[in-house]
Amino acid sequence: MDNSLHEKLISIEESLPEIEKQLSQIDISKDQQTYAEMAKKHNDVTTIVDLFNQWKNLQNETDDAKELIEVEEDEEMITEFQNLISENEIKLPKLEQKIKVSLLPKDPSDEKDVLVEIRPGAGGEEAAIWVGDLYKMYTRFAERNSWKVEPIEITDSDMGGYSKIIFAIKSKGVYSKLKFEAGAHRVQRVPKTESQGRVHTSIATVAVLPEAEEVDINIDQNDLKVDVYRSSGPGGQSVNTTDSAVRITHIPTGLVVSCQDEKSQLQNKEKAMRILRARLLKAEQEKAAAERAKDRKEQVGSGERSDKIRTYNYKDNRVSDHRINLTIKKLDQVLDGDLDEFVEALVSDHEASRLANLED
Repeated sequence: MDNSLHEKLISIEESLPEIEKQLSQIDISKDQQTYAEMAKKHNDVTTIVDLFNQWKNLQNETDDAKELIEVEEDEEMITEFQNLISENEIKLPKLEQKIKVSLLPKDPSDEKDVLVEIRPGAGGEEAAIWVGDLYKMYTRFAERNSWKVEPIEITDSDMGGYSKIIFAIKSKGVYSKLKFEAGAHRVQRVPKTESQGRVHTSIATVAVLPEAEEVDINIDQNDLKVDVYRSSGPGGQSVNTTDSAVRITHIPTGLVVSCQDEKSQLQNKEKAMRILRARLLKAEQEKAAAERAKDRKEQVGSGERSDKIRTYNYKDNRVSDHRINLTIKKLDQVLDGDLDEFVEALVSDHEASRLANLED
């Protein structure tokens, strides 16, 4: 570990008692927001200090073993010390990498719940069916992690699939794991309706939005246009006799959100507002980061076959992530929610990229 990093960690370690003192002096009943901010800072600093202590213990253990080898005469003990040194010299760089990652600026949305939107892209009927398959994949992945799934809006298509599925996944840190799922997901398979056995290629787009709290986004009610209408199903047939469906337009940005899943107009409005807040928060974050787009298109692309992040090939039982050149030959398990290998690899690649940019 270089001196500058070591000195920085000592400084952070020395700041912890003062942070703990400040945290203890906040009256949570009077200032919940300040307490939450300080509690998060305390948690972040504690994580760094814990990792630093682990590194120091390993380094001290290694240094002691090297000194003991110089005076030890028992060959068996010398071998034991050498093995310990070898093991620790593998662990120390990995631990240092973890420390560097912990020092990177945190994405403020990483701890948030998410709203996931899945829509068909190129591929017609098969793309609409693929939307449902991806929904099952993510709900099973959530179940494996004991995350709560809440359907927000599920709209059937005329073709037997879905024209849109929006759902929430709730758990601490879920956005940090799922944000890299955003983009175009391509499937290559023989549709059930294909009589000639030909492989079709279809696309569904996935957007992953951090769910915004009311404190995150201040929406002026005067900036909203709210329309109500009767819910309709596939083909336009009415599924309700009252005006329970809600369409909300955010006038300054032109964002339009609609919801018709619930029988109650109030419930549909609440769900629509959740989606609107999430989209506005995402747009604000993108603007602050000087990124190109301010709405969900920045995530999902155009929905064309060439604009893909991952391919699911049924014939070869293969799933390939094109961003990190990772291919796994267990399609059936992936579609059953076994996404850990992809999620962990994408998080690691993102961290490595950020570290490289920091060092340049």
